[in-house]
Amino acid sequence: MTHFTHLNEKGEAQMVDVTEKAHTFRVATASGCIKMQPETLKMIIEGKHKKGDVLTTARIAGIQAAKKTSDLIPMCHPLMLTSVKVEITLDELQNQINIQATCKLSGQTGVEMEALTAVSVACLTIYDMCKAVDKSMVIAAIQLEEKSGGRSGEWRRE
Repeated sequence: MTHFTHLNEKGEAQMVDVTEKAHTFRVATASGCIKMQPETLKMIIEGKHKKGDVLTTARIAGIQAAKKTSDLIPMCHPLMLTSVKVEITLDELQNQINIQATCKLSGQTGVEMEALTAVSVACLTIYDMCKAVDKSMVIAAIQLEEKSGGRSGEWRRE
């Protein structure tokens, strides 16, 4: 079993030293969804929510969250992201909104946490904006879909 890189030899938390790592192009994509009542999804689709444009607000929140990941996750390095894309699709058959985020940079550490954070906060924003009409919403399946770059190379969910 490999050791945890965020722990030193005494078992204390530490930020991984990436000083000597090479700069490489890195990309990560994550996804997740928020399930809701059909009436809630219909209200969002028709733009009838009293709080405004739910989907645009969620997209912006996801982008902002990716940029703030190191402020939220204690051992994450602050990164100079070169691209954050948050895609939102509506699934009326499953009564859910699907979120996918892709983050890119050229740097010394990966962007998986930024993509996962973007998806999480986009889903949380939808929940926050719609909780007054649907407290039964469920945020689900937040996961890394693929990543590339760095020493560990490429990985893709099967």
